Amino acid sequence: MPEIAEVETVRNTLKKRILNKKIKDVKILYAKIIESDLEEFKQILIGNEFKDILRVGKWLIFELKDYYLLSHLRMEGKYFIKNSDEEIVKHEHIIITFTDNTDLRYHDTRKFGRMKIVKKEDLYKTKEIQKQGKEPLDKTLTSDYLLEKLSGKKMPMKTLLLDQEIISGLGNIYADEVLFASGIHPLRKPSDITKNDCEKIIKSAKEIIESAILNGGTTIKSYTSSLGVIGNYQNFLKVHKREGLPCPKCGALIKRIKVGGRSTYFCEKCQK
Repeated sequence: MPEIAEVETVRNTLKKRILNKKIKDVKILYAKIIESDLEEFKQILIGNEFKDILRVGKWLIFELKDYYLLSHLRMEGKYFIKNSDEEIVKHEHIIITFTDNTDLRYHDTRKFGRMKIVKKEDLYKTKEIQKQGKEPLDKTLTSDYLLEKLSGKKMPMKTLLLDQEIISGLGNIYADEVLFASGIHPLRKPSDITKNDCEKIIKSAKEIIESAILNGGTTIKSYTSSLGVIGNYQNFLKVHKREGLPCPKCGALIKRIKVGGRSTYFCEKCQK
């Protein structure tokens, strides 16, 4: 699943390629991806152009004149830019055609991705944006904030780091890496987490996400930016997908367990 670093890479790549290009047509080949009225969706886009692309958590936010187009890639969503005369291939569900005869094509094997149109003044009133917690690079992400968010929670720390209402943008890969860097076991109870632990989590999350963005994200399994950019951060992972390999800190073998149904990698010696 694309996480914050991968979505940021897609955002930066698209900004260089599609801004200020007039939209002349929109094809919707799988309607369930669109959470707005289909005709209104088309009418707002056609004749319009993308002025900028923002991001909140894992949401891409395409800026139009009076509206925003929200897009979440979910598990396997990807964007491609192609010439309009190229054949539409399987799993290309939404096709936005520009007047220069190029397309922005949304490809999604599992069809889990979602898009919706919102008025500009309503962006921060939408449940999708309102529910987002603070991002790893947000200066207002503090140990006091994190302690308060963890208060009263019963789920293990790995599950809580995946909760977008606590820290926005972290997914399975970076949650494993943040917990390892912080020396925290993925099954540790939030009631055992101290303010010092929270400071370690925030520091680790910031450093890891900054490095991941710098390296174009992590290319594992189904993720690439789909726009000619391949992530390199997989070369820097310390525990994720490294089951049976030696821990880079102590040499003990990396373990894999399931936490909340998600494969979780950790060092039982370094993460107490």
